[in-house]
Amino acid sequence: MEKILTTPIPEAEARSLRAGDVFYLSGLLITARDEAHKKTLERGAPIPLEGLAIFHCGPVVQKGDGGWKVVAAGPTTSARMELFEADFLRRFKPRVIVGKGGMGEKTLQALAEVGAVYAHFTGGAGVLAAQAIKRVREVHWLEELGIPEAIWVFEVEKFGPLVVAMDSHGRSLYKELSTQVEKNMETIRARIRGK
Repeated sequence: MEKILTTPIPEAEARSLRAGDVFYLSGLLITARDEAHKKTLERGAPIPLEGLAIFHCGPVVQKGDGGWKVVAAGPTTSARMELFEADFLRRFKPRVIVGKGGMGEKTLQALAEVGAVYAHFTGGAGVLAAQAIKRVREVHWLEELGIPEAIWVFEVEKFGPLVVAMDSHGRSLYKELSTQVEKNMETIRARIRGK
């Protein structure tokens, strides 16, 4: 059975997710890259973010007679937001961060403190992501930041699949993978030295 989380997501529901879980998201999905994180921490959030999902994304959009249409919405490399994410999580309490490539120890700690998860969305699948975006509800700081860095508020239906890569229990699949790769490299080095 598919797991679908609908925003606003209660803390207990976010804490019930474990690294490796797969889920889909419905409700509000908010884009925020590094400039949006910085501005939100300086000025405050343009909408309440508690319980929502933040997407590290600079969408490709078109404006037509019926408003904005999302053409593609692929994830941005999340490491760029590591400088801001822990403070952002503690202050605004979103329950899901969506991106690619993982984040660091400061973010992992904040996820545990506030009860949130980091979910991986496949890079290169921006058109698939756009299909789940049913409407652009609003956009903030467009003139100041431009299309990729503005805060976009999307209404999504069954956005995903998303894989919990960092959970609120201190587990990070990225860290585990890095450890395993290092062990494998040491085994390979030992074999080479042994020849």
